[in-house]
Amino acid sequence: MRRKRITFLLSSVLVMFFILTGRLMQIQLFQTESFSSHNINLIENSVEQRTQQLVIDEGRGAIVDRNGEELTHYTKNVLILFPFLKNFKWDIEKVADIIGVPTYTLKSALENAKKPFVFGEKDPVELTEDQMKRINALKIQGVFALSRKYSLKEKLAEQFIGLIGENEKTFEKRYPDKVKGTKQKIGITGIQRTFDEWLIAEQPSKLIYHVDAIGGPLFGVDVKYLAPANPFYPLNVKTTIDGKIQRKMEEVLEEREVKKGGALLLDIESGEIVASVSKPDVNLRNPFSDNGSTNYMFTELIPGSVFKTVITAAAIEKEFVDEERIFQCDKDIYGNLSDRPLGNINIKDSFAASCNRTFADLAKEMVEKDKDIIEQYAAKLGLTGDLSWSGDLFHYSDFKQFHADTGRIFKNEEEKKDPNYVSQTAIGQREVRVTPLAVANMIATIARGGEKLSVKAVDSVEYANGTEMFSFKKQKLEGEKISPYTAMKLQQYLHEVVHGEVGTAKALQAAALQVAGKTGTAETGKYKDENKKKQLLNKWFAGYFPFDNPKYALVVVNMDVLEYEGGVYPMFLDIVNAIASLEE
Repeated sequence: MRRKRITFLLSSVLVMFFILTGRLMQIQLFQTESFSSHNINLIENSVEQRTQQLVIDEGRGAIVDRNGEELTHYTKNVLILFPFLKNFKWDIEKVADIIGVPTYTLKSALENAKKPFVFGEKDPVELTEDQMKRINALKIQGVFALSRKYSLKEKLAEQFIGLIGENEKTFEKRYPDKVKGTKQKIGITGIQRTFDEWLIAEQPSKLIYHVDAIGGPLFGVDVKYLAPANPFYPLNVKTTIDGKIQRKMEEVLEEREVKKGGALLLDIESGEIVASVSKPDVNLRNPFSDNGSTNYMFTELIPGSVFKTVITAAAIEKEFVDEERIFQCDKDIYGNLSDRPLGNINIKDSFAASCNRTFADLAKEMVEKDKDIIEQYAAKLGLTGDLSWSGDLFHYSDFKQFHADTGRIFKNEEEKKDPNYVSQTAIGQREVRVTPLAVANMIATIARGGEKLSVKAVDSVEYANGTEMFSFKKQKLEGEKISPYTAMKLQQYLHEVVHGEVGTAKALQAAALQVAGKTGTAETGKYKDENKKKQLLNKWFAGYFPFDNPKYALVVVNMDVLEYEGGVYPMFLDIVNAIASLEE
């Protein structure tokens, strides 16, 4: 019995020994970089425990505007000090003299320091290139003058550029071969997400100092600077955004107190997004707690009368109408007396004055002949479908620069059979949903004579030294298009909206550049009061300028406002004038 007990005890000890040995092997040999279900990098954690570090640059690639200016970060020349300096004699007077501060100021900053820090902390003292050279020439261990990367407090085009964050599981899923650095930031939305594979950090740049368990120097006062060895990385994404115009547009929307909505500017010749503003702003502390992270410029919205452009294009091209035909614009789309009687007018004046009856009648006639005609012409104008630049890129067979809603006209085939549904669809109500991006693209298509282009958000991806890795060329949008004649007639009609006798946007005649475009007021079905008497509206204006030599297509939308609130003409006017001023 005693022998059995001893044998059992020894066996148990051996089992425990093998279990512990296996566990140690797992920790030290097999799963050093992805331990447990949480994928903990034990090597990184070990290094963190025995070092003091100060990150100079997290290593993620930069997102820049079309002129190469950074849109998310800026670089500042700063002085970095290590806490062990307070225990050694060093030329503190010389450093203080170079940066122009009293010696006691440097001593005070070091007094309570427990880790490396930037002198000035939240408001770093900025050094000149000459000051940096003089400080570094002193070769004092623990004193460094370096260029450090900082995140911009006021970011431009936030929703367009997108958000980044830490998510170890997502990181491992996206990049199974990059186990190291699982705390790196990854793209969550916008350009940060679609170009994440090129922006992801290879290795951060940092100053590192080895310490013992109580924070004392482990190998003397030797501070090392670690940085990626490859001079071509990180890669930078060069967008089509113009930083100066973007900033002006954001200022206009702030001054006009736009709470929800935005503005988007397209380059007509290239199909590039020059500026994109979405409101409300992103709440950086909790970005998904409200609508701030939503890019409304890429989101399907109810367009209202802007959609009449599609009906007009189809009616002209299919010869359902000419300018001799008269419409009863004293009546609404159901044949009742209109709240806004306009008399008997032709198609040209109907478009300028935005007569609902005209387009309801035309839509019903056309759908009766061809049930798909409205959807066909929405596509021909570049108003629906996937508008993003797309193509083969490395291991992607159909890479898209961005993801935006594709829009819809009818919810189902049955709606096309109901004349009332067709009438409501004709004036941009019922189930019609399009993005501001698509509306701007439609206007650009008309302005360039009917040619359809894919929309570009990114011009190229560049190496760290500025040389080009690859670029995105102008790309035609597939599918049928409107004829040059139809485009010419639409240009005339868009001009009449602003400059005609019955035009609804005469306020824009005051613009520094001649504007053509279309108004839109959409009923949202949402109300401000319980009695449903104060309906909230989406107010639009979409146009292009200068009229004689089209360069930009601009759409502005103010969402969920009351009838006499949030006019879009002042917003549009301010943006046009700001652009004219910048380009003088």
